Order: sequence, then C-alpha cells, then structure tokens
Amino acid sequence: MAVVVRNIERADPRAAGALAAFGVATVHEAQGRRGLLAPRIRPIWPGARISGTAVTVSVPPGDNWMIHVAVEQCSDGDILVVAPTSRCDDGYFGELLATAVAARGVRGLVIDAGCRDVRELAEMGFPVWSRCVSAAGTVKETLGDVNVPVVCAGQLVRPGDVIVADDDGVAVVARDEAAAVLDASTARHDREAAARRRYAAGELSLDVNQMRGALAARGLTYVDQPAAGTAGSAGADRDH
Repeated sequence: MAVVVRNIERADPRAAGALAAFGVATVHEAQGRRGLLAPRIRPIWPGARISGTAVTVSVPPGDNWMIHVAVEQCSDGDILVVAPTSRCDDGYFGELLATAVAARGVRGLVIDAGCRDVRELAEMGFPVWSRCVSAAGTVKETLGDVNVPVVCAGQLVRPGDVIVADDDGVAVVARDEAAAVLDASTARHDREAAARRRYAAGELSLDVNQMRGALAARGLTYVDQPAAGTAGSAGADRDH
C-alpha cells in the first residue's frame, strides 16, 4: 500500500543546520566513517554546502508523481531525498519542482537518479546532488511512498535524519545522533585547525601526529644514499 507519512519527527534543527559548516568529510570521519552515500552522487554545480532534515521519497522507475506529492510534506530546513525502487537515470527533477520546494524552505535535493534544467537550477541557486544529468522525462502514473525509510546510494535514510552535502558528496546522520555528531565534528575541526597551524609553520605531519614510532614498529627503515664513487654505487652513472 502506498503511504504518505505526515508530521514526521525531525532531528534537532540547531544540530541539523550547524553540521553544514563542517562539511561532508569531517562529519563522515567524526561519526566513525559511517553514512557516506556512494560517490556516484555528485553536485550538478559546484560550491554548494548544505545540511538539513530528510524528507524521503520512494519512486518507481521513470515516474516522478510522488515527488509532487512530497512537496506538501516539506518544511523550512528540509532536504528532499529521492530513491527509485530500481535503477533509473531519467530526469525526475527540474526547475519547476525546485521552484515549488524552494518556496517551502527546502535547502536542496539528493536523488539517486537523474535531474535536468541544470543551468536554471544553478541560476536560481538550488543545490542538487544526483546520479546523473538527463533530459529524459518521466510520467505520473504509479504510486510510491513519502517519508518512509529508503536506501539512497547505498545508505539507509530515515525521515528526519540529517543530510550533509557539499562538493565532496553526501552523508547521512541518524536523527537521534545529530547532537553527538555535531559535538564530535566540532572537536575534529578544532584538532585539524591546530594541526593546520603547525603545518603552516613548517612542522612535519610525522611529528605533529607522532607517527614515527608506529612506522618504526611496522618495520620502516631509513637509509642514506651512498656518495658517488663509494662502494655500492658502482654502475650508478652508467648509460643504459
């Protein structure tokens, strides 16, 4: 039975909005290298960085009817997450639907399928992460579901989870873990800022991160190249 779940519980809006500042790589690392969508999901134009709460849509191949249904369920700060039930590269989403969801405060779209109207989407500043770009149209014939758990690009996304997206890709953070992941991301960001200052001052990452002992324990050995003309260097200057 096709279903639309209304009035979903969303992650804390403060945490959901704040995670964008840290970016996908930091959030992914901070939550134990979990939640990263497959790298086939790429931004259709560069430079966008967003985070927000997921409104999920399960759609049949080649049919975008349920995206139109989902618009009504979107609120300010949401990100639309669309997953076809089987692979489809058709252009499910374009400038008209973007106009509709942007009017409701939606921050962007993640779709494991195609989108189109790339130029118009860039001009209006509406971010989309998609499997591909395709001008192929879709129909409105078959029902799907809105605000049910979906698997999008290899990751389980539940309604109200946090989506983080930037030029590096897309990550999902479980709704009830958002605050903890925000704290972990902040701590990681602060550690990296301190390391960056030391790198800029000329210190080696081997020393800043205390790697030398572990490298030696694994058997790494340093040797000096013999000076020219000494034993062991014979033939080093021969032509071959």
